[in-house]
Amino acid sequence: MKREITKKYIKDDLTIIWQPAKCIHAAVCVKMLPEVYNPNEKPWIKQENASVAELKKQIDACPSGALSYTDGTESKSADSSPVEASVMKNGPMLIKGDLKIKGVDGAIEIKSGMTAICRCGGSGNKPYCDGAHAKIGFEG
Repeated sequence: MKREITKKYIKDDLTIIWQPAKCIHAAVCVKMLPEVYNPNEKPWIKQENASVAELKKQIDACPSGALSYTDGTESKSADSSPVEASVMKNGPMLIKGDLKIKGVDGAIEIKSGMTAICRCGGSGNKPYCDGAHAKIGFEG
């Protein structure tokens, strides 16, 4: 089984969690906070260049859930918020909330936060989006 990479970046009481395998390269992070996120540099996240509030706002907008955070506060109960689904133009369907996904092989996966579901058919990680829509020119 392939080991999934998780990296953590800390600013004050905020811990930014980055899971690159989830990233669909929508570049929302780079567009919202270019002074923090630069994929051409190492480390690519410079959390000291933004406030905690700015970081949280950007991370909450991450369409794939590759970026998440903990801040020591209690999170909302899954029961208090409905599951939300939205379709990205020329991209995946984004589902925000707690999901139980049963694969064709019967395996169950539990997902929480943001999950990007492939709509283009080109993902190498179906049913999840891997950014293939950008490479194949998917429109929809």
